[in-house]
Amino acid sequence: MDKEKLVSVILSTYNSEDTLEESINSILNQTYLDIEILIMDDGSEDNTPNILERISARHQSLKIYRNKTNIGLTRSLNILIDKSNGKYIARQDADDISHPERIKIQIDEIEKNNLDFCSSRAFVKESNRKIPGLSFFLPKKIMMKYKNPFIHGTLVIKKNILKDVGNYDENFYYSQDYKLMKDLINYKCNYKVLKTPLYILNTKNNISTKKLDEQDYYAECVRKNIIPKI
Repeated sequence: MDKEKLVSVILSTYNSEDTLEESINSILNQTYLDIEILIMDDGSEDNTPNILERISARHQSLKIYRNKTNIGLTRSLNILIDKSNGKYIARQDADDISHPERIKIQIDEIEKNNLDFCSSRAFVKESNRKIPGLSFFLPKKIMMKYKNPFIHGTLVIKKNILKDVGNYDENFYYSQDYKLMKDLINYKCNYKVLKTPLYILNTKNNISTKKLDEQDYYAECVRKNIIPKI
């Protein structure tokens, strides 16, 4: 592998046995070859560990780590970033699917235009609609005042830029993606959001009312530039 072209794909998973293998395969099947895949099993209690063991036995590009207890997405991602070797960091969520050309297209875009990061639109798996919709055409800096306009699973970013803004803010158990993107915008990064969807987003879940309330609280903290107190 060429370290100057190496992309470290980071994925943290918790109890994702139904979707995990398809998600990992979508990265293994990328046309871009200089890839390492770092996966954190964040204390899963289902069949996730067995799935990871089986896949990693066949694919040497996978590096599997495990938290003894569930510590949350934010801390897990930061651990993977610190363990990564690539010039670039790419995100992938355990229940989503990347287009086979995704990494190649985004790296080409970054190198051609000297970008700090690149993301794209996505298809919603359940409806096949594109997101963002009309809001895609609005200025991202304005949209950030109200919500996160980026599909975070599509992010490919230069690792040094990620380090410059301090990785993911561990004060944010939820909305860590919103906080990071706001930090990157405030850092005046050069970026592009591709109009073509390169990602399939699985929005089918069973989030509890309590968890939704917590997510809303953390998002409001991002909007107001305050540190969460829970």
